[in-house]
Amino acid sequence: MKNEATGCWSGLARWSGLSRWSGLALLLSLLAALVLAGCSSGPVRRVSEPSARIQQLTVRADGSWSAELRIENFSSIPMRFDSIDLTLKVADTVAGNLRAQPGLSIGPESADVITVTVAPQAAAKLAAADALAGGRSLAYALSGHINATPDEGKPRDFEVERSSALSPAPGLPGVLR
Repeated sequence: MKNEATGCWSGLARWSGLSRWSGLALLLSLLAALVLAGCSSGPVRRVSEPSARIQQLTVRADGSWSAELRIENFSSIPMRFDSIDLTLKVADTVAGNLRAQPGLSIGPESADVITVTVAPQAAAKLAAADALAGGRSLAYALSGHINATPDEGKPRDFEVERSSALSPAPGLPGVLR
């Protein structure tokens, strides 16, 4: 009577053409590759330049503006935003400066909003009033610096250049989005 209990390796050897020892070597090689893959250094810590844009601009009764500034962290790690110093231009005229020290921590690839008050120049006030009265968009540009500290890193100064436009918000007098 033929012995059927020859074991798993002999069945593998017959099926694949491998000897018992070469099959074991292949299995150990695959196991070593899996162990080494598990020893990688973890997720990549990428620090990218942040961005800022105006999410909403509200013309107040006293003539000042309230700018809701959206700060965007494109890095793969959290960053703390310590200071912001941006020059705001509307309709190619310097309106004023957006300065703040938010001390705000923003998670990786996320954004948050801060409110900054600005006392605009007369020409900028007229451009905003004209856009609101005529229901037209208002072109704006931001330029300047954002100082931010990457998680467990040193503070860095990032240059910001951004151009966009705001449109009157329907049903909200004095509001551009």
